[in-house]
This record gives sequence, C-alpha cells and structure tokens, in this order.
Amino acid sequence: MSHPRPVDGPVTLRVNGHTRTIAFVASDAPLLTVLRNDFELNGPKFGCGLGQCGACTVIVDGHATRACVVPAVAATGRDIVTLEGLGTPDNLHFIQRAFIEEQAAQCGYCLNGMIMSTKVLLERNAVPGDDEIRDALRYNLCRCGTHIEIMNAVRRAARYLQQQDEQ
Repeated sequence: MSHPRPVDGPVTLRVNGHTRTIAFVASDAPLLTVLRNDFELNGPKFGCGLGQCGACTVIVDGHATRACVVPAVAATGRDIVTLEGLGTPDNLHFIQRAFIEEQAAQCGYCLNGMIMSTKVLLERNAVPGDDEIRDALRYNLCRCGTHIEIMNAVRRAARYLQQQDEQ
C-alpha cells in the first residue's frame, strides 16, 4: 500500500518560538530552503544537500536534525530552533560565546552544525567527556581543521552550563 504524496500548498512552522505560515511550499521542498529563503534565517547553511556534512543542522523537537533532507511539510507541528534562536550578537548564548572565546572558527561554515549539535549534547549531558563530545559532533564536518578549538569550545560551554546550574 502506498502513502499519498503530500500536496503542494501552505505550510505552518514554529521556528524559534514564532509561528508563521508560508502560502506556498512544494511538497518536496527541504526545510532548509524554507528556513533560508522564506524565513530569512541564514544560520543553517547549505553544504552537501545529502545530510552528511552537518552545516544545515537545526534542532527539531530536541534532536539535531539535518534540514537539507527533511521536507518542510514534515516539520509542521514541531518545535524548530535555528542558530538565530539561541542568541543575538548583543546577547550571545553561552555556547556561542564559548566558540568565539576559543576561536573555534576558521572559515566558520561548520559552526552552525557544531553549535547546534553541542546544544543538544549539553541538554542531555551537562558534563560530557571527550568521547561523548566526539560522538555528538562526529557527523559535523570541519574541513579547516579547528578540531582542537572546537573540542575546547564544547568543554568551555559545559563549564559555563555548570556555573549556571550552581547559581
């Protein structure tokens, strides 16, 4: 038995705490396309288009999700968080601050995925060891080679989270 193909048309998404309806979305349009083109959110990047590099990572219902391979219609009714939903230039999220302080970017293309995956990791485990950090980030590719700085940034973010919990 085959499933009916979703129909092109409007889609309503809840992104970064705001609900918005887009009048027309092709049934096979990736969530990434809608986030970037319709919502003008440029944190998630187009990298491989195959869900393998992690540049497009967003958080959907608490899970690190590759927005390039998820149809936008499949995200209806779910909580979506993009990099822009974490903090602003004037009020950085502690994970963003840790990545800046550790100078974890060279080209910066991978950072969206690294930061979003770090957020999911720290929500599940506030005190991750190095193996857990590597496991959480293993599907995010960094071609510039800032791996040591990225690991340091995640460790620093975990310390910031622990300090918040102590207060």
